[in-house]
Amino acid sequence: MKTFRRQSVEVNAGSMADIAFLLLIFFLVTATIPNDMGIQRKLPAPCPNNEDCGGEIHKRNVLEIMVSAKNELLVDSDIIPITQLKDIAKAFIDNNGDMTCSYCDGLMKATASDHPAEAVISLKNDPLTAYDFYIKVQDELTKAYTELREQYAKTIFEKPLYKLTKGELQIVKAAYPFILSEVKQID
Repeated sequence: MKTFRRQSVEVNAGSMADIAFLLLIFFLVTATIPNDMGIQRKLPAPCPNNEDCGGEIHKRNVLEIMVSAKNELLVDSDIIPITQLKDIAKAFIDNNGDMTCSYCDGLMKATASDHPAEAVISLKNDPLTAYDFYIKVQDELTKAYTELREQYAKTIFEKPLYKLTKGELQIVKAAYPFILSEVKQID
């Protein structure tokens, strides 16, 4: 009598590691990694010891912006819509002491910075301000500086901001430094 023995079928697993590795590479290359969201700000360098770093700032060089608990935006004590903030900030920063404001529709009073490098934006917010409204205010201020820098780059270097070299970009940033003072509003 003949006995039948069944032999187990073997699968060649030698190429399985290669296939898994290729799939891993494929998913890493095609997957999108979400960018972290937040506010990109560079903190100032620490003040050296035995040196006074807090100089006197003339009141006309400070644009006071307040955000209330009700998400109301006040610029120099006038309530404005957030859509006007960018234009008011641009006019304040770039007017070189000129009291007339073509952007502001009469909202700015006697505030006009002496020079863009001396313009300080003071942002005060209530602790109960909505986070998304606070971010919108920050975005509008960033847009104002970006537009001014873009215009300066096109005027001086005759090319857009994103095509500037590192040295040219430093010149543009020195012409329009982003000076923002943030304080928590005290009741």
